[in-house]
Amino acid sequence: MKRRTFQLSMAVAAIAFSTSAFAQAKWDLATAYPASNFHTVNISQFAADVDKASGGKLKMTVHANASLFKAPEIKRAVQGGQAQAGEILLVNYQNEWQVFGADGLPFLADSYDEAAKLWKVQRPVLEKKLAEQGMMVLFAVPWPPQGVYSKKPLNSAADLKGIKWRAYSPATARIAELVGAQPVTVQAAEVSQAFATGVTESMMSSGSTGADAKLYEHVKYWYDTQAWLPKNALLVNKKAFDALDKPTQDAVLKAAADAETRGWAESKKANGESLDKLKAGGMQILPAPAPLTADMKKVGDTMLQEWLAKAGPEGQAMIDAFRK
Repeated sequence: MKRRTFQLSMAVAAIAFSTSAFAQAKWDLATAYPASNFHTVNISQFAADVDKASGGKLKMTVHANASLFKAPEIKRAVQGGQAQAGEILLVNYQNEWQVFGADGLPFLADSYDEAAKLWKVQRPVLEKKLAEQGMMVLFAVPWPPQGVYSKKPLNSAADLKGIKWRAYSPATARIAELVGAQPVTVQAAEVSQAFATGVTESMMSSGSTGADAKLYEHVKYWYDTQAWLPKNALLVNKKAFDALDKPTQDAVLKAAADAETRGWAESKKANGESLDKLKAGGMQILPAPAPLTADMKKVGDTMLQEWLAKAGPEGQAMIDAFRK
């Protein structure tokens, strides 16, 4: 009888050890973009890489196209632990803290090399702020260079006066004000409908956004201004990360580093592919006329000065480091 009891105890202990050794963490990862968007594809690959590297100890469910939380709600959801991870467009949070909007300043970083240089000086400042809010940034990937979509031809900023302009961040709303356009807040998931119904007639965004929304059905022109390359960042709740064992944490960080490298390459690839889609759909892909470029650079200079006044010494130090 004692022998049977001992064997039973050992079996229970083995099951308990097995359960704890293979305890599985499940994370919800919220994103605002379609499953087919290169950002979401990259994040899905990141989740799969973590699953494999952790031996199934961490499984992430990617909720695409704002199906779990709308874009403006994602940061708060991660901070509050309603989602363990989430992807945000950094410039959307400039009103909360100016450094979030650094990569939305027109013509500050207007190429992939310049965007990488900006991220190098922006990331440590960002990490410090997010740590105070109970979060970490795992990686960031830029959108392709921004151009101007318009239902009518443009030659200069004067042609934008009075036009309904899609604003998705403080910076894009400020551009509208400076050129005399009428800013209308429209989230990524609603872009197609907004152009189809006349809620908006123009916006500054990447070719990728236009391709996702099939804007060639509603818009005739895209002007390649190469204005800026705003970044999406993947945030994680610090408590959720700290609850993982060390090997799983290492798997997450390694997969994140790989996702950042892969994402930047995919952004460059997506830029060409999306512009080809827009062109194939009948949209005219045009170089920005010299007067439009000159006008937009003036807007950029004004916005940088305004940004520095609000960002203070922290922002000035970051811009100085970027310009070295």
